[in-house]
Amino acid sequence: MLIYDIPGTGEIKIENIVFDYNGTVAIDGKLIEGVKESLIKLKSHANIYILTADTYGTVKTQCNDLGIDVKTFPKENAGLFKKKIVEELGANSTICVGNGVNDVEMFKICRISIATVEGEGCSGKLLVNTDIAVNSIQDAVDLILSNDRMKATLRN
Repeated sequence: MLIYDIPGTGEIKIENIVFDYNGTVAIDGKLIEGVKESLIKLKSHANIYILTADTYGTVKTQCNDLGIDVKTFPKENAGLFKKKIVEELGANSTICVGNGVNDVEMFKICRISIATVEGEGCSGKLLVNTDIAVNSIQDAVDLILSNDRMKATLRN
């Protein structure tokens, strides 16, 4: 579990971290360099989930050896599927990380939302529904693992 003590907000307890796949941890269906190691590092702090419609059909092979729960769903209404999964996990104890329009609904309900830009860019609709925006997935992971960075970004 990750615990952040945010001035003006109080204590935030995080049990789950949900990652969008394409555009967030992968580009063109392939994991971004260094992501495997980062996800493995995060596993010792929280439950890690990758959510995807698997546009490129690569998520199983790319994430097979990570020991992370990968959840796939139909391409239509992906945003609603993601929201439902986050609700089932417990939105108030979940960080969501994503970059696209289909991440908006889960960003609206999760405890902390982090938008990444990476190679595919980031949806403007997502940016207006995010708590934090970062340049890369590595920046997101570093932020998640740093109580001081999280505190500095989210303090009121």
